[in-house]
Formats: sequence, structure tokens, C-alpha cells
Amino acid sequence: MPLNPTRSAAFALVSAVLERHRALDEALDALPARIEPRDRAAAHRIAAAVLRRLGSIDAVLEPYLRREPSPPALQALRIGAAELLLLGTPPHAAVGNAVALAPKPFAGLVNAVLRKVATEGPAALEGLDAARLDTPPWLWSAWHAAYGPKVRAIAEAHTRPAPLDLSLAPGAAAPEGAELLPNGTARLPAGTRITEIPGFADGGFWAQDAAASLPARLLAPRPGQRVADLCAAPGGKTAQLVGMGAAVTAVEKEAARANRLRENLARLKMEAEVVVADVMPWAAERRGGFDSVLLDAPCTATGTIRRHPEVPHLRRVRDVAKLAATQAALLEAAAGLLAPGGRLVFATCSLQPEEGEAHLARAASLGLRAEPVRAEEVPGLEMALTPEGALRTRPDLWGEKGGMDGFFIARFTRD
Repeated sequence: MPLNPTRSAAFALVSAVLERHRALDEALDALPARIEPRDRAAAHRIAAAVLRRLGSIDAVLEPYLRREPSPPALQALRIGAAELLLLGTPPHAAVGNAVALAPKPFAGLVNAVLRKVATEGPAALEGLDAARLDTPPWLWSAWHAAYGPKVRAIAEAHTRPAPLDLSLAPGAAAPEGAELLPNGTARLPAGTRITEIPGFADGGFWAQDAAASLPARLLAPRPGQRVADLCAAPGGKTAQLVGMGAAVTAVEKEAARANRLRENLARLKMEAEVVVADVMPWAAERRGGFDSVLLDAPCTATGTIRRHPEVPHLRRVRDVAKLAATQAALLEAAAGLLAPGGRLVFATCSLQPEEGEAHLARAASLGLRAEPVRAEEVPGLEMALTPEGALRTRPDLWGEKGGMDGFFIARFTRD
């Protein structure tokens, strides 16, 4: 069978993540320009299925392999197995395309193994503990320590594709067929392509997980207030703040990401000052210059695994402490930007307590007074309020609606 462009692209994506440790979106952007958008989308769907269920897929393949084949052959096997077990691809197509992907010396092996997997079909997954198999042990241990028995619901939520969540521009109507969530997010089924939704080009909405919309809502600036949005790209929170009438300065360290932020604001017909700078030296020169600050700090992103299934395969336990130290430094810089009486919202899209709850004591040492989140501010998420008055969302919350990203969000006022 000749090489299929979708499968070739999926192979490139899986190899980039598992062999070269690149982010999935980064690998997607690096695909050749000649690959059609629909092939890109289909390749992303296949690659995401492999990464999301890698442990289960490998458990199914293992009995048929006397030794692990070369990485290219293994990726071909994983792609073929994902299509057979998870994506409903007809066996002849799944097997044939996987064989075409494999290096010639391994073509016979790939053919033989996948024919056996095809005979079993999706039943091969029955009886497997997918939640454990598809979660690296260090993450399972950390989540069990933090959330107890809820670790299983968190891990199970990661095995399912995330829906498309949209934040609406002021005055814009929700797209047809969208479900409006209690926080105002418009939700469409997983796999919906945002660029094909009527109103996208006109700037009526932008992609933003329901949980990711909460930090800006909790900052709640008044019209005309000076707001610094730190680590701002790709700009979803910047757009929310502009929509509330704030005078926003969006700070982003990487020029390419800042350009993406500008492009997103242009599509939304919104304006903000975009600054390309390292937050810490930039903030040192502007102490006390803002009424409010939003800091969505860089983190391990373990709360976004539903949308970024490569995260468990790229992150290591050592990354947690390193990023927590960066977050602490950014929190200090953010606190310095506040005028007296100013408000700061700190957020990370991580499930690791070191990147969330552990920062509360640091904030107090910086002269920040906790301003508890009230239940009426987060309708339907009362269970996510912590004893300290912060907000801790998890992927299993709103599970009947499709879940949400894992975030830690805390609000402070400067005395």
C-alpha cells in the first residue's frame, strides 16, 4: 500500500513527541506545508489517540513481541493498534497503512502483529486498567498523595478527548449547537474544527477551556483599570480582560508567541499593549504601576493532559521543583507591580500542589492578603473551592459535561 499522507503525518507527530521530545502542537506546526488541513487534523487525531492511550496500546502489543522493535517499527505498530482499537478504522486499512509506514525489514512483523490485534479488536482493551497503564507512575503517586481516591477519576478523564470550549466576545451569540456552561463557556463536541465554525473569521469567539476562563473572571477588573497580563500568549485571558473594558498590557517573553497573541487580538478586533520582555526585569522598572495583575505562570501543564496528551511523555518529576521556583520568582515580580489596594490573580494549569497550594505561604510573605473566591462567583464549581479560599479544578469535574482542565487559582489584594 502506498504511503498515506494522513498516516505519514501521524507517524511524524508520534515520532517527534516520543523520540525527540517535542510538544505535539510544535510538531504539528513543523509538518510540511503541502499537507492539507484535513490531513493535518486527522493526523493529529491519530497521534493524540496513541499518546493518550500509550500504556494500554503497548500492553496489547507486548504479548506478540519477543523483543521491542526499532522505534520506527514500534511507532507504526502503535498507530495501527490505535486505529484498530480506538478509532474504528477498518482492519485492512489500519494494517495496510501501518505496514507501509514500517521500515522494510519490519514490515512482516508489523503485518503479523496487527493482524492478531485486529482479530481481537477493541475487546483486547477489556480488563486492562487503562487509568494506571496510561498514567506514568510518578504522576499517579503525586496525584494520589494530593487527591486520594480521586486520582482514578482524574486519570480516567485523561483517556477521553476534550471538547472544544469557546469564550465569547462581548455581545456575541454562542455558535449553533453549543452547550452553555454555568461559567459562560460555549462547549462543542470533541473534534470540532474552530476555523469551520460560522463567526470565527469575524472574531466572535476564541478557544479557551472552561477552567482557563476563570482566572480573568475572578480578577474582574473595572473598566479603565490598568491591568498587566503576564506570560500572556496566546491571548485568551488578554481578550477577556479587554472585553471587560480594562486597559491591558500583555507581557510575553517569546517574540513568536507575542506575534500569535497580536494575531489573535487582531482577529477579535481588540486592542492591547503587547510587550515582548522577560517579566522579572520588566516588572522591576514598573513597580506599583498597575491596578490589577493576572499571572498565569509557566508550569508542567499536567492539568491540560486532556488537550495535550503528550505532557505525560515529556514531563519528569524534576520539572516540578524547577518550575515551582520560576513561579515563585514571577509571583514576587507580579506583586511588585501592584499599586496599594491592587488585586492579583495567580494561576497555574497544573495538578501538582507544589505549583499551586504551596505558593500561598509565599504570597503571604510578599505582603499579599488572600481574597477568598466566593461560591457565587463560580456557579456549579462550589466543590472546587479549597479551605484557604482558592480554586482547584480537576479534569473529572463537570465530567457529565465533558470535564475541564486542572487549574489552581488564587486571588490576593496588596495592602
